Amino acid sequence: MATFKVLLLPGDGIGPEVMKETRKVLDTLTKAGVAGFETETSLVGGSAYDAHKVSITDATMKLADEADAVLFGAVGGPKWDDVPYDVRPEAGLLRLRKDLGLFANLRPAICYPALADASSLKREIIDGLDILILRELTGGVYFGEPKEIVTLENGQQRAVDTQVYTTFEIERITRVAFDLARKRRGKVTSCEKRNVMKSGVLWNRVVSRVHREEFPDVQLEHHLADAAGMQLVRWPKQYDVMLCDNLFGDMLSDVAAMLTGSLGMLPSASLGAEDANGRRKALYEPVHGSAPDIAGQGLANPIAMISSLAMALRYSFGLGEAADKLDNAIATVLADGTRTKDIAAKGMNAVDTPHMGDAIVRALKASM
Repeated sequence: MATFKVLLLPGDGIGPEVMKETRKVLDTLTKAGVAGFETETSLVGGSAYDAHKVSITDATMKLADEADAVLFGAVGGPKWDDVPYDVRPEAGLLRLRKDLGLFANLRPAICYPALADASSLKREIIDGLDILILRELTGGVYFGEPKEIVTLENGQQRAVDTQVYTTFEIERITRVAFDLARKRRGKVTSCEKRNVMKSGVLWNRVVSRVHREEFPDVQLEHHLADAAGMQLVRWPKQYDVMLCDNLFGDMLSDVAAMLTGSLGMLPSASLGAEDANGRRKALYEPVHGSAPDIAGQGLANPIAMISSLAMALRYSFGLGEAADKLDNAIATVLADGTRTKDIAAKGMNAVDTPHMGDAIVRALKASM
């Protein structure tokens, strides 16, 4: 039986609650003989700041570097609003992405049939939705320099964030997009703002060239990012793989997440480049945040975190069959009418976080 090292970083807010349910699934897979999972747990975000005055320690980064995959909960909350900027909770996640070279962020937006009515859009627009937003994760405005707030001679302050992309950065994320599209419905939509941003002009040129030279069998279209946001709420099923830079991918993936009815439903994978052995550094996390307003109340929906584990099974551990069974277990539970409060219809009795996790485990066990 194969054995994998998994680093668990629950984080803040509801992160520990949803991670606890994901740990139940890992234990179930181990007991079923699917694989062995050696887990370690460490601090990140606000909890790490409280303990160590940094958002992630060098020791935790070493564990992340040695792991076959990192499972990450959520970080942040009002409690840490006034901590220094460079040690804010989110800086821990940014360091993980940067130091591990996790340049490709996969964010699927899938509407389970049982939840089509939970979306704010009409059923016919959302039913059967299955799109994938691919976000470049280590470049762009979040990492560009200079990044500063300076005081001018007249006493006014000026804030600067720099949008920077190189040809190499655009090429490598573009190849991932076309590779993914070949395994799906064969269409890539590249989103940028070439009408007002020089980085958008370069993005458009590089994507077009890579398509022409390496992937002519895949359909390519270009959308301005703001127009793509409008189209996501007008007719989202027109899309297959949406290729975005760091900033636009962040915004458009949150729009796509809410199409499905709840941010609590959607996972993500952040992948690095393949090494000589075909292995990648990888981090898996739910799209939702730390939701401090509901932390500790048993209201959190663990499905996004558990679905993130399913992505790890697929992309890091080579356990596609187990990933399918876990995805099907989630669909089965939803079809049976089990809901947490965020996806429960009016008048429906909602279960708490542990009960949702237990229901998924039972469905998973029944399929093995």
